[in-house]
Amino acid sequence: MHRLAIIVAVSLIAASPALAAETRCGWYMNPTPGNLWLMDKDATWTITSQGDADGDGAKGIDNAPDFDETQFVETNDPGSGYGYGCACMSVIVDKADERITEIFSGAIRPLSVCKADKSLPSPD
Repeated sequence: MHRLAIIVAVSLIAASPALAAETRCGWYMNPTPGNLWLMDKDATWTITSQGDADGDGAKGIDNAPDFDETQFVETNDPGSGYGYGCACMSVIVDKADERITEIFSGAIRPLSVCKADKSLPSPD
C-alpha cells in the first residue's frame, strides 16, 4: 500500500501546475510598445514589459488572443495600434509580482462585457 501512496503523490505533484491555471477576464491592454497587460478585478497583470530584464514575458505568449479591431479602443495616435480590448485568458499567475507567467488560451470578448462588469476598474 505504501508504494501506491507514493505513486499517487508523485502523480499529484506532476499534475499540480495544470491545476494552477485559472481563467482571468478583463481589460486586455497594449498601451505602448512591448507592454501587454490584463487588468481584472484583482490586479493589472503584466504579460510582457518593455525593457524587462527577466525575458520575453509569459510562457505561451503565442496563445494570447489577437486584438479584434472591431472590439478595440485606440488610446494613442490614430493608427498606432495601441489601446485596449476585452478578453478572457486561461493563465498561471504570480500573485506576489502581479505577473502572468503562462498563457494556455484566450479569447476576445465584446467591449460591452467589460464595460458592464462593475468589478473592473476603468482602463483609461
